[in-house]
Amino acid sequence: MAFDPRTMAQPVYKALSELRHRTADDTRLQEQKSQAVELYTYLATWGLMRLKAEEAALSQEGKKDVVKAFFRALEETADVKDLANDKGLDTLKNLDTESYLGLTGLGLQIAREFSFWTTALYVGKDPE
Repeated sequence: MAFDPRTMAQPVYKALSELRHRTADDTRLQEQKSQAVELYTYLATWGLMRLKAEEAALSQEGKKDVVKAFFRALEETADVKDLANDKGLDTLKNLDTESYLGLTGLGLQIAREFSFWTTALYVGKDPE
């Protein structure tokens, strides 16, 4: 089976597109946009476990929406179960080192996709 470069783009586009179209509140849209753009930097600096822990701690619902969408896209792309739900932190904690590092690399690529698609889907929703 040949590698399809759309493998990572499709779940990200679907997740962000759904978020964008079901949200009418401008503040929440701005939070979603800023979080989607910042995902790569956060993940590169702090890692997957801290991002998953941050999901529970986020008070801004728009930002939380994007982190949840990120883990759903990562779960779908990596085919790792119990990553996007409440067991996600335990799943990450119990991965062996190679699997965790591999998943982190895939997560960074998916975070780049979030940043790219944000530009296309959130036109005109810049923070004030």
